Amino acid sequence: MVRAAVLPAVNAPLQVAEIDLPDPGPGQVRVKLAAAGVCHSDLSLSNGTLRQPVPAVLGHEGAGTVTAVGPGVTTVAPGDRVVLNWAPSCGDCHFCGLTEPWLCANAGAAANAPYATLAADGSALHPGLGTAAFAEETVVAAHAALPLPDGVPLTDAALLGCAVLTGWGAVHHSAAVRPGESVVVLGVGGVGLATLQAARIAGAGTIVAVDVSPAKEELARAAGATEFLIAGEDTAKRVRKLTGGVGADVAVECVGRADTIRTAWSATRRGGRTTVVGIGGQDQQVSFSALELFYFGRTLSGCVYGNSDPARDLPVVAGHVRSGALDLSALVTDRIGLDDIPAAFEAMVAGKGGRSLVVF
Repeated sequence: MVRAAVLPAVNAPLQVAEIDLPDPGPGQVRVKLAAAGVCHSDLSLSNGTLRQPVPAVLGHEGAGTVTAVGPGVTTVAPGDRVVLNWAPSCGDCHFCGLTEPWLCANAGAAANAPYATLAADGSALHPGLGTAAFAEETVVAAHAALPLPDGVPLTDAALLGCAVLTGWGAVHHSAAVRPGESVVVLGVGGVGLATLQAARIAGAGTIVAVDVSPAKEELARAAGATEFLIAGEDTAKRVRKLTGGVGADVAVECVGRADTIRTAWSATRRGGRTTVVGIGGQDQQVSFSALELFYFGRTLSGCVYGNSDPARDLPVVAGHVRSGALDLSALVTDRIGLDDIPAAFEAMVAGKGGRSLVVF
């Protein structure tokens, strides 16, 4: 028996319950979780913004230790420390052929197939984003369990599975921040804090953090922000004032709302780059005039999972953790248990804190 946080239906409260996990089958591994981060994407899965078959065990940002492997698994062995990869690439689809594994057409397939059963009545459970990390243990495909490089604390390593790779990739891959460039980050949650650290490591000059909560300033500055602004109608104007009157070279939006995407765009200089990391609903519509698209010459791009190849990027990011340049613990404002996940969801909705980390 394994304790897990179960989503019985879309928009229903999470219920901590016992589940039965099968032994790992061919190409699968069983992982005992050390920790799982509570990401805004989990909230989006629970409220239907993102599609997820239910009932399901959510959680996709996790790390733990392999306890068993199924037939044919050679990449990891029992006792290995691993980070869960919620978007493992298949290597065969059109996008993988273009070396864009973050767009893999089959990365989400595991979420659609039941992986466990509810102990109380035997009903089938789906794994949230294919990983089901809000549980003491999980069973995933072997290529969804990436070996954790040495020198990284296992509990904090859970953050590498989403927040850090997303923020790191937004800066180093999508926006390709160069030394000395100015960067504005809108939204100082877990991903925003990782983005600020990545911008600092990239050698950015002026780094502006924007959030609705004044309480986020200390977190933002500790992560690398040189300036902090409370979000308002004149945010773009204030960013321009802090960047020589022209706007930021790079803006990274980590909220997923039409108004913040529009603000990020307006805060970007002519010829600059606006990267959208936040996941918004279909009702969030952003408008641009044809003239401004021509005149400003900005690049607006979406960013999936930081446009990262986790197998390639994880060792690089781990190197920065070992050197002390990247502080994983600085992203965490609350260490909680399974029963506390609903309160962590409420905190995200209210814009409070950084990352909540479920510690097992």
